[in-house]
Order: sequence, then structure tokens, then C-alpha cells
Amino acid sequence: MISSTATFAIDAPVRRVWRVLHPPVPADAPSPRIITYPAGSIEVLREGDDAGEGLVRTCVFDVPRYLLSGGKARSWEVVTEARVNEISRYVSISKPLWSRAEGYHSLSEQPDGSTLLTFHETYHAYNPLLRALLERRVHARITADNLSTYAHALGYAGATRRVS
Repeated sequence: MISSTATFAIDAPVRRVWRVLHPPVPADAPSPRIITYPAGSIEVLREGDDAGEGLVRTCVFDVPRYLLSGGKARSWEVVTEARVNEISRYVSISKPLWSRAEGYHSLSEQPDGSTLLTFHETYHAYNPLLRALLERRVHARITADNLSTYAHALGYAGATRRVS
């Protein structure tokens, strides 16, 4: 099992950071709805509650081409815990490297009104041989894309810098 943690400092209050990462669903949004971003797409199958708990989604994202999947992977994910302005936690199953990931982002308001966001994820490939050969490299690629996506999105809330 591989795990990674990163922390971002954002010059914005917690409520603004939360709203950037969890925008309200438009009243006329189709169901399911599709969100596209540079590294892939998210299809929201169920919205979850006001904080997003219970949200069910499938994601398509970039992975190394040597996985023989055309450079794309798919995950099935559920948000298992969410509290507005505080935390969002998920569990996912992905392929082509059949794996399980669990992660969260948590927000912490700082005395100066800025926000620290901590993103943590664990990743476990089920097949022992593929785990030994590919788990670390595949997770490194997915993590790099995730951190890039976070940095880009957080920039809409305010000036953002990675602090760890």
C-alpha cells in the first residue's frame, strides 16, 4: 500500500475554498451530470447530501500507456464522509490496475483568515505481482495529476502554494 499527503496554503477563507471544490449543483443540472477537467472527466451518478456525503461518481483519468488501456483508467467512487467547510472523504475502486484508493481533503482555517488544505490518499493494487511491479509508479502518476488539479482549482479561491 502506498500513501501520500500534500498540504496547500490558500489565501482565502475556508468557506470560499470549500465552495470552489464543492460548488452547488445547478437546479437544471442533468442527471447524471458530467464534469470535465484537463486530465479526465467525472460522471456524478448521485449527488449526495448538502455536504456531498453519499455522492456516487465514476471518473476517467490519465494513467501511463504501458497499462495497455489507451492511457485512461476508470474508477468507481463514493464519498463516505463529508462535513461542509471541514472534510470530504472517499473510497474508490479503479482499473486497469485493479486497485482500491481511499482519501480525503480537509480544510483548516488559519488565524490570518487563510486556509490550509490537506489532501491524503492511500492506494493499494490487489494483484501482488502488479503491486510489486507497478503500484508505486502508477500511484506517483495519479498523485501528480491530482495535485496539479488541486492547485489549479484552488487558484480560483485565492493565491495558492504547496507547503508540503
